[in-house]
Amino acid sequence: MNRLPASVSLDLDNQWAYVKTQGLDGWQDFPSYLDLVTPRILDTMKRAGLRITVFVVGKDASLEKNHAALRSLAEAGHEIANHSHMHEPWLHLYSDEELQADFEQAEAAILEATGQRPQGFRGPGFSTSPAVRDLLIRRGYVYDASLFPTVMGPVARTYFFMTSKLSDEEKAKRKGLYGSFSSAFSPLAPYQIQPGLLEMPVTTMPLLRTPIHLSYLLFLAQYSLPLARAYWDMAMMVCRLTKVAPSLLLHPTDFLDGTDVPAMSFFPAMRVPAEKKIELVRHTLSSLRSHWGTATMGQIAGDLIAPVKPDLSRAAKPALNPELTRS
Repeated sequence: MNRLPASVSLDLDNQWAYVKTQGLDGWQDFPSYLDLVTPRILDTMKRAGLRITVFVVGKDASLEKNHAALRSLAEAGHEIANHSHMHEPWLHLYSDEELQADFEQAEAAILEATGQRPQGFRGPGFSTSPAVRDLLIRRGYVYDASLFPTVMGPVARTYFFMTSKLSDEEKAKRKGLYGSFSSAFSPLAPYQIQPGLLEMPVTTMPLLRTPIHLSYLLFLAQYSLPLARAYWDMAMMVCRLTKVAPSLLLHPTDFLDGTDVPAMSFFPAMRVPAEKKIELVRHTLSSLRSHWGTATMGQIAGDLIAPVKPDLSRAAKPALNPELTRS
């Protein structure tokens, strides 16, 4: 058993957020599939015996029609984290005033809808910046989960641009989507950004730095489900050999198909039946739990940041577990 626990997180991106990112009309009505997908998520996690971290978009939490679904996630014991208020992958381009307003709105709406104040954040489309991280520290966040250390980020972004109907101006806004190539060389294990704040990256294949989360497994599953399973099993073997406790990322589309949401037929793997998708999700979760203990991202971050000891001579700063270093 590896010393650090693994974690599972889910970016609860709603239908309108995908449509908006794609540059299509209709997102302004905020169409939602949360009532449909949330019971599937809850059932899958209950069967797996898992409590996960759910990154909620503030705008969804501000809408009464989504409150029952969001409350059910919190009541089931899942951690609720912040995924920004308007889910704009160009968050890194915001001014300080815009960032402040986004966080204030998201936090207030999430607290009202779920009863939890977020202690973790993930930028939409893995969008991040020094200004975002500084704001996280000022607002008392324990961890950021916005890094996606993969060599495939630029490739995924190019594919997205080729299949979208975005103008050049809109593409420029989304040029940070899926992270930069330089992020491929950042650590896979949690590490300290500043005292008291951890970066908890989405795990990619150690050494190769190719994606291993469900969206990419399902892309493979379009062609061969055994191939997708074999790729995942290989990733877990490499993680064990390199002692990387995985942080597995899920999305609502891992539980939905084109029959459920015809308006999202443009999204990859929506032709794969939802039952087969959920079967693959269950396989990954079972495999994960067979090799690692699991915890929410908030629990892991809280355990890794050592308690602050009183210091009467100067302002005390949180100390990081000494084993957590970039090396």
